Amino acid sequence: MAARIDHLVIAARTLDEGARWCEATLGVVPGPGGAHPLMGTHNRLVSVATPAFPQAYLEIIAIDATKTPTRPAGLHRWFDLDDAALQAGLAQHGPQLVHFVARVPDAAASLHALATGPVPIDRGPLVEASRDTPAGRLDWKISVRDDGQRLFYGTLPTVIQWGPVHPADTMPDAGVTLLALAATHPRPEVLRAAHLALGLAAFDVQPGPPNLIATLQTPRGRIQLESKGL
Repeated sequence: MAARIDHLVIAARTLDEGARWCEATLGVVPGPGGAHPLMGTHNRLVSVATPAFPQAYLEIIAIDATKTPTRPAGLHRWFDLDDAALQAGLAQHGPQLVHFVARVPDAAASLHALATGPVPIDRGPLVEASRDTPAGRLDWKISVRDDGQRLFYGTLPTVIQWGPVHPADTMPDAGVTLLALAATHPRPEVLRAAHLALGLAAFDVQPGPPNLIATLQTPRGRIQLESKGL
């Protein structure tokens, strides 16, 4: 069961703040995204695809303060966006890499593999979501815990299974490419085993403080984005 890096998650307090960060940091204006009524969030997107990371993209996501999630009351938004510590970090440091999402052919099987591994991990149930785009309707299944937690400080991916249309299929080349994605964690052996259960065999995990590190080639040169335990 093979998994691929689908997208990097950049959390921002507001989408406008995220777009300004993107232009200042990566040297590109992010492309359009869409709204997620289920979660009360919205995003903008940038392709970072390469032959090594096909269809990969970067997602800038924020809570839409004008919308109320249709997700039942008491259930949290994805990617820890309701977490006070994460929001405080964004307020202090600005938009930041916080997570990544892995594309899998069978999301239910991936969640089962995590739940039945040597160290069982509850990645949360699958949530079905969709949004309309000019290129067609996007449909996907994604793992979202009821508490919204990313787990392992964002270094264990959320899993996603796309329908027939993938958002990267119509993204223009922005001149930004993903060169590498790696992580450090105090329990590297557990994180490695979880990645292997998902089929992320080549993902580099080293011992150290929690951190997710993405290396990108951009119009501003080679840069590294880090989660730094947020």
